[in-house]
Amino acid sequence: MAVRIRMKKLGRKHRPFYRICAMDARTPRDGRVLEELGTYDPMVPYEDARAVINAERVKYWLSVGAQPTEKVRILIKKYGPEGSHIEKQKAALDRLAQERRRAAPVFVQPEPSPEPAENAPAEPAQS
Repeated sequence: MAVRIRMKKLGRKHRPFYRICAMDARTPRDGRVLEELGTYDPMVPYEDARAVINAERVKYWLSVGAQPTEKVRILIKKYGPEGSHIEKQKAALDRLAQERRRAAPVFVQPEPSPEPAENAPAEPAQS
């Protein structure tokens, strides 16, 4: 069985999102997947934070003869095992995480108001 490492397109119109997957070469682009190896989100503002790849699994699939597509080959060269942009990727992912934490709304639980004594249930009678 010939295995290809390629991108499976998800998302919606004007908001693409891709999963990097190991697939049988005969399956369609968005068909059945053998294993998901990472993600690629072209809409992320930091270029080096766009691709997240499981380097260990990519290394395995390449060792058993899987052939990556041209775009995936470039991503593996940059962010895969022994990638040339790994330090830049870690810095960009940290920056992105800090921005998302800062932008996330903080929800504060309101304190319950004490019930007035007249609405309180009566205590059970003791026998």
